[in-house]
Amino acid sequence: MLRLPAPGTKQAGNREILFVYGHHSSLERWWGLAQVLNRYGAVTAPDLPGFGGMDSFYKLGKKPTIDNMADYLAAFVKLRYRRDKIVVVGMSFGFVVVTRMLQRYPQLAKKVDLLVSVVGFVHKDDFKFKRRNYYLMRYGASFFSNALPAFFAKYMLLRGPIIRMAYGMVADKHSKLKDADAEETKKRIDFEVVLWQCNDIRTYMDTTLSMFKADLCNAQVDLPVYHVAVAGDRYFDNHIVEQHLNVIFKKVHILKTKLSAHAPTIIATVEDVAPFVPQKLRRILAKS
Repeated sequence: MLRLPAPGTKQAGNREILFVYGHHSSLERWWGLAQVLNRYGAVTAPDLPGFGGMDSFYKLGKKPTIDNMADYLAAFVKLRYRRDKIVVVGMSFGFVVVTRMLQRYPQLAKKVDLLVSVVGFVHKDDFKFKRRNYYLMRYGASFFSNALPAFFAKYMLLRGPIIRMAYGMVADKHSKLKDADAEETKKRIDFEVVLWQCNDIRTYMDTTLSMFKADLCNAQVDLPVYHVAVAGDRYFDNHIVEQHLNVIFKKVHILKTKLSAHAPTIIATVEDVAPFVPQKLRRILAKS
């Protein structure tokens, strides 16, 4: 996990902030956002099992279901914050895990001072992929979530030269690369190699399948949520996300930001991620 102590400023006070990052990611990728949040309190960001180099649930003979991820996060919260009130920030898939934790452990909602969704979602219908792409990813994830295909992918497909070749072939069309010059493209592809190799591929595929089946609208959470919605989000329909959030949470506050991507493509600097914490949210975080 990443732990950043409170900076000792008046606005940070004794606030504790738990940050749970999303899919195909790592602590390093969100170093910039951790620094931004650190202005308002102490920040703790854990790797979930199978992400960022963390051992996977498969080593325990378990599957990386959303419920198991939520149980793991609940145990982390109970151990780490025994008496503290906390701010919880969930990023994308991280917010799915946070929401499920609060549904399965309603007593933990009493520990939450502020709940923030950064481009989070709660339902499979929040995705806006073309039908062909949706089914390709869903059934591809289903196939590679099995032990033998995942083993083949890990040791044969996810090698640096193969990943670089695959991204190089689509660089002029890929949403993560098409706006970059040659030097920036190389930097982004190099980081994609790191992400594909530090995240457990079987966990990645299994959780991808779980996202495409997700429906958390069957239980309510007695908390308001502040949802940061990105204007150029290529994954989610912001209007449908808002509708589903309203089913689950007591009140939904939408904070719009004019970003052109769901997430930064490389290790994000403070400047890169600053728009993910809109001015209104900063004012709320700055309150003592």
